[in-house]
Parts: sequence; structure tokens; C-alpha cells
Amino acid sequence: MAEKKTKKDDIGKLSFEDSIKRLKDIVDSIEQGEIPLEDSLQQYEQGMGLIKHCRGILQQAEKRIEKISKAEQDGADSPDDPAEDEGEDEVLF
Repeated sequence: MAEKKTKKDDIGKLSFEDSIKRLKDIVDSIEQGEIPLEDSLQQYEQGMGLIKHCRGILQQAEKRIEKISKAEQDGADSPDDPAEDEGEDEVLF
């Protein structure tokens, strides 16, 4: 059981997948109800730290996706040859 305890400093080093696995282990042990209340509270606190860590990772990923999407949109919005668009405007009007 000692190997399952994760210090707050160690949480920051975990990958998203490892954090989710550890969180699942915590939930399973609390749901079994076979551990003392104090241990349940400590594990709950640790779980909240893991959730915060996972949310941070997801927010960073979301920012990267937005940056990539914006770069793609900016590239698609700017024409390769500005003269082409001017010629199209003349034909339309």
C-alpha cells in the first residue's frame, strides 16, 4: 500500500494516463469501504490533487489545439496571390 501513496510533488510528474489510473485506484479503494476513515480522507485529498493536475494537462492540450487551429485558419484565410482575389471581385461586380 505504501507504493500507492503519491506525494503532491510527485503528482506533477505523472502523465495524464498515470494520473487517471491512480485516480481510479483511489476511487476503487474508497468505494470498497475497507480502509479507515482517515486514510479515505487522505486518499480523497490526493484524488482532488490528481483531478487538478489532469485538468491542467487538458487545458494545456486545449490551448495547443486552439493554437494549431488558429494557425490553420490564418493560413487558409490568406490567399497565395492577392491579385487573384482582386480579379474575382471585378468579375462579380
